[in-house]
Amino acid sequence: MSETTTAPDRRAELAAKGMTLAWWAEQVPDNKAIISPTGDRTFAELNANANRLVRALRARGLGNGDAVALMCTNRPAFVETWAACLRGGFRLTTINWHLTGDEAGYIVDDCEAKALVADSSLAEGAMGAAAAAPNCKVLLAVGGDIDGFESYEAAVDAESGENIDDPTPGSQMLYTSGTTGRPKGVYRPPVAAAAASAQSSVNLWGYNEGSDDLHICTGPLYHAAPLAFSLAAPLAFGVGVVLMEKWDAEEALRLIAEHKVTHTHMVPTMFHRLISLPEDVRAKYDTSSLRHVLHGAAPCPVPVKQALIEWLGPVVVEYYAATEGVGSFVDSATWLSKPGTVGKPFGEGQVIIGDEDGNELPRDTVGLVYIKAPEATRFQYFKDEEKTKGSFRGEYFTLGDMGYMDADGFLFLTDRTANLIISGGVNIYPAEVDAVLLEHPAVGDAATIGVPNPEWGEEVKAVVELQPGVEASDELARELLEFCRGKLSSFKCPRSVDFVDELPRQDNGKIYKRLLRDRYRDAATTEGANK
Repeated sequence: MSETTTAPDRRAELAAKGMTLAWWAEQVPDNKAIISPTGDRTFAELNANANRLVRALRARGLGNGDAVALMCTNRPAFVETWAACLRGGFRLTTINWHLTGDEAGYIVDDCEAKALVADSSLAEGAMGAAAAAPNCKVLLAVGGDIDGFESYEAAVDAESGENIDDPTPGSQMLYTSGTTGRPKGVYRPPVAAAAASAQSSVNLWGYNEGSDDLHICTGPLYHAAPLAFSLAAPLAFGVGVVLMEKWDAEEALRLIAEHKVTHTHMVPTMFHRLISLPEDVRAKYDTSSLRHVLHGAAPCPVPVKQALIEWLGPVVVEYYAATEGVGSFVDSATWLSKPGTVGKPFGEGQVIIGDEDGNELPRDTVGLVYIKAPEATRFQYFKDEEKTKGSFRGEYFTLGDMGYMDADGFLFLTDRTANLIISGGVNIYPAEVDAVLLEHPAVGDAATIGVPNPEWGEEVKAVVELQPGVEASDELARELLEFCRGKLSSFKCPRSVDFVDELPRQDNGKIYKRLLRDRYRDAATTEGANK
């Protein structure tokens, strides 16, 4: 560092070029940046490998603006690829590795990837993806062999780890889950991506920069929330990340206690699994190091969150956001005064409740939740102008979530429009019924859905996964129905209960209600056809 360059200037200069990790490699080179079952990385090692991968990709023909697809489990190579794209000027698309080869191939092809980095444990899907994307010529296999792929490790090891001479800020384009039709890439032009990145550079979660703080990543890094909140955010402030290979409630507690974890990000399903652990299991692990437990992505039942705060203390922070933008957040103390809220919006007018046309509705009226997307940070759905236009109402967009704003300006979510049950012309929000079912001690998890009814259009059905050791029975089904009748209006109550060994879940822990609804509707159609 020259005598005329101050530390803040040096840090800002590196950050502007996508090289924040290089700053921490200079300041705390030996601090652990990544701790995982498949290997650890110090900040110095992570930074060096990111430089090596940039050089390897450039040597194979990639240049500024070219796309890289990443199909990888939670391991150091995922982080190295992400970091390389940030400084190499590449556009990164992470891929859900639960997808079939054809589904993954659609994304690799659609995002116009010139390189695919894939985990060898996902060989079948990776080969299918590569076959479906003929313009993707650079194929690198992590942790083992994949037919037709080069070795990632060999490609990286052949290059220098010194900081690259010409860093260029890269970007990422994640794909929506595709609730209808094919998933779409959420794309921001470089200027908008830089502006959005600047918005996220504030230390909202109280990290002690460059310290022994640690964040545990409980979800798959290819998903938007873990990528943003459990990787990008902690590493930006010189805080290491403990990577879980897959979610397990007791294992999460063990890792928190072992590593004295200070921060984490979870979804409400994980909260319920944690508080459902036997008391003696919970008591085995010291969680006193936790300072922030961040969550979002789905409405959290009030009793579940209350129980978590009673156990862990006022460390739970909730946000409302999506791949496309941010809305609100709320700390424990405020939430306890307004149980169920997802907080006040980030700034005046950042969130409004509106009708289908975007017209703002009065307070305490349920409608669509709209988030402001200023021109400077505005996203587009990649190669889909119609979908982009359809999501916006002026400068606001909606994800299809429904909710209301109370008299004090606090936002409450009710459910997604896709989950709404309409029975006899009356709107029923399944999340409300789910929350009641989760209060019953026999219920491990629950999904309330609408199923066809010839008279009412739809009727309410509860599909329940029981706690370990609890046996399904007709008597228990009647007990659950009666339990709901004691807490809900009659029109909201389930008309029937089905028990399943395991509810279908998305990779981030949320229940896949669309798949569940489709199963029942397909069954109803088949039954009708056979009559």
